Amino acid sequence: MTNDPARPPRDAHDTYESPLASRNASPEMLRLFSPRHKFGLWRRLWLELARCERELGLARIPEAALTEMAAHLDDVDFPAAAAWEKRLRHDVMAHVHTFEEAAPAAKGVVHLGATSQYVVDNADLVIMRDALKLVASRLANAIDALATFAVTWKDLPTLGFTHFQPAQLTTVGKRATLWAQDLALDLEEVEYRIASLRFRGVKGTTGTQASFLSLFDGDHAKVDALDRMVTERFGFKESYTVTGQTYPRKVDAAVVNTLAGAAASVHKFCNDVRLLAGMKLLEEPFEAEQVGSSAMAYKRNPMRCERATGLSRFVISLANSPLMTAAEQWFERTLDDSSNKRLAVPEPFLALDGALNIVVNVARGLVVYPKTTAAAVAAELPFMATEEILMAGVQRGGDRQDLHEAIRRHSHAAAAVVKSEGKSNDLIDRLRADAAFAGVDFGDVMSPSRFVGRAPEQVDQFVRSVVTPIRDRYAAELGAGGELKV
Repeated sequence: MTNDPARPPRDAHDTYESPLASRNASPEMLRLFSPRHKFGLWRRLWLELARCERELGLARIPEAALTEMAAHLDDVDFPAAAAWEKRLRHDVMAHVHTFEEAAPAAKGVVHLGATSQYVVDNADLVIMRDALKLVASRLANAIDALATFAVTWKDLPTLGFTHFQPAQLTTVGKRATLWAQDLALDLEEVEYRIASLRFRGVKGTTGTQASFLSLFDGDHAKVDALDRMVTERFGFKESYTVTGQTYPRKVDAAVVNTLAGAAASVHKFCNDVRLLAGMKLLEEPFEAEQVGSSAMAYKRNPMRCERATGLSRFVISLANSPLMTAAEQWFERTLDDSSNKRLAVPEPFLALDGALNIVVNVARGLVVYPKTTAAAVAAELPFMATEEILMAGVQRGGDRQDLHEAIRRHSHAAAAVVKSEGKSNDLIDRLRADAAFAGVDFGDVMSPSRFVGRAPEQVDQFVRSVVTPIRDRYAAELGAGGELKV
């Protein structure tokens, strides 16, 4: 039997569903971008506009209208709204009529003096603000988890890598502070976006407030008061001083690029975990019945971090879209922003939410393998210890240049054995056997802890100066997040 792609859907399994909703984003983030929440905000915006207009002297708005509107903020009749929209081809007017049907005393009062963007833009700004707060909470939890991990492993020496080549030693904990610091910088940026976000306010059709000036018989002070009152009732300190028909679309670009910055940090952390897992030094959590591969039963693939890097890459890819929308707005506004905005704003929030939940989950369950880590250090430490050995030989009376040449010759020979013959690094045995280094305490010189510098102290300093203030600010929210859907 051949599938017919034109056949109408029979149930939910016949209809495409975004994986962002079904597999990744949390219920909290999904609720913020849900139709019920958005249209509930529209109704609240209409109610507060009417309340403030009445308080400023518009007697044509009866108290009964406010009472009925307040009683029907969340019971949106979605089928009725869809029927209205099919007739009118206008989503805002469809919901105006639907609200008036639920609150008949408000007929002719709903949307008084407003333009569509009064509800659309202001609601979007509320949603973005609250979604940024949720992102901030996710970041704080990830930073907290990584800081706990860093303190636990602050003293364990491990190979540092530059150019993905073994470099001077660091510690497992110090490396984790680098991951946490990236996220802390992202949190600063998110907090700045929340603090600097403004309301569109009550600006009218093209932003001139002409309709409200007419309503208040030319009283500019009352128009200013209306804008200020509605702005404050939705928790914003101020509105944009001037707008066209919409708030500046540069705002969306700034917000999405802030999310992309956090996504880059997630990507870097998860990539590092994937690389360390490949070297058997560290692993993400792996559940008792988890399957790593359908064919290779022994595998413990870093699937969570792989998933987070994929989501992060998607967020980063969306950073240009709202910038292009901001550039394309002609004069006071063109509608080409709408269809793009419906995708380019919610989706990076949903994807980053899922990725950050993975980071929290992974950071709380990272598994370190100290013996494998020590073996990797031991394999490379002889080369890294040569400067210390050189100085110890000089202190024993040796000639610096002669000792340097001896170390160079032995190092190349040992490296050849490792690379060409696959044998272990025998540099220290070669140096011990060389009379030029007689009397050098190789045991003391070869202690890995001598080569980590101030890494343990830096962990403590980072936690004290960076993490503790974050923990204090987000104390009520720590412990949240980290739940994975699939």
